[in-house]
Amino acid sequence: MSGSVPTSVDVEPPPFQPRPMPPPAPTGQIRASELAARSPIAGLRHVGLGVPDLRQACAFYEGVWGLYRVADDRDVVFLGSVGSPEPYIVRLRQAHAKRVDIIAFAGRSRAAVDALAADLATSGFRLVREPGEQDTPGGGYGVRFFDLDGRLIEVSVEVRAKSFRSLEAGESVPQKLSHVVVNSTDIAATMAFYERFLGFRLSDWLTNRMAFLRCSTDHHSLAIAQRTRVSLNHISFEMRGIDEYLRGTGRLIRHGHAPAWGPGRHSAGDNTFSYFADPHGNVVEYTTELEKIVDEDAWTPRVWPGTPDYYDQWGTAGGLEDLYALDSQSEADSGLWTPAPI
Repeated sequence: MSGSVPTSVDVEPPPFQPRPMPPPAPTGQIRASELAARSPIAGLRHVGLGVPDLRQACAFYEGVWGLYRVADDRDVVFLGSVGSPEPYIVRLRQAHAKRVDIIAFAGRSRAAVDALAADLATSGFRLVREPGEQDTPGGGYGVRFFDLDGRLIEVSVEVRAKSFRSLEAGESVPQKLSHVVVNSTDIAATMAFYERFLGFRLSDWLTNRMAFLRCSTDHHSLAIAQRTRVSLNHISFEMRGIDEYLRGTGRLIRHGHAPAWGPGRHSAGDNTFSYFADPHGNVVEYTTELEKIVDEDAWTPRVWPGTPDYYDQWGTAGGLEDLYALDSQSEADSGLWTPAPI
């Protein structure tokens, strides 16, 4: 070997090259903080599902998914989360066919519930239940109505909290209900309804096929996907952290439930994801570390591209074939424009 070896190296290491940010999304004329101030709601409470086999659904959500029974009444079971003060976050009801019974949000006050009911009624939307006292676990005061697509929506206040506790390290059960994603045949119209009456704000788009909407500091509590039918897209549950999210994903796999997509990490919302099918084909998700939006007006909504390096930042989730197959098998929701019996 000829020549001398340098005694010092002063070459700079290459800089980190982050992915470029996608373009900002077009926004409306009303400031996000104004929409937030007008909003009658403060967060997501629970989702009710009608299922053809209640025993099978309970075995999945109690025995594998990580919820626990807080009440039952004939053919209805109410399931809570260890880490949530909500009286229940999932309601299961024996039904002839799979359907979404209800999506429930927390209201801000009785006055806000009454004002929402009056606004909907004068705008021609059907109230299924006038504002009044509720007889479900936790009680409270609420109103029920159909949204633009025929989903039954509830907004309630003064609901009694149940006992809860902080999840322990390694405890891989849902901490709370994170968000619900619905399919619509007219994403713009459905989004406008939720902005106009419930005060949701746009957080991001996924191309022009999914809008992520917030009603709290969570990046999204509701998302709307453009599809050829009105139906449920998925229900998402927040885990304690990355370790617990992966432990929960592993538990589902060990019980014979292979992920339809995941584990991976989204760009819009920056949250992790593992999607599974429940026994009736409803898609449910474990997630964690969903982005927080504290300053309404400082946030810039983006139009995220639907390319692999953006819809899965980690590149670990695999292809979307199984998730698409589940979506293609779903029919229009049989519960549209039909009030749930309870």
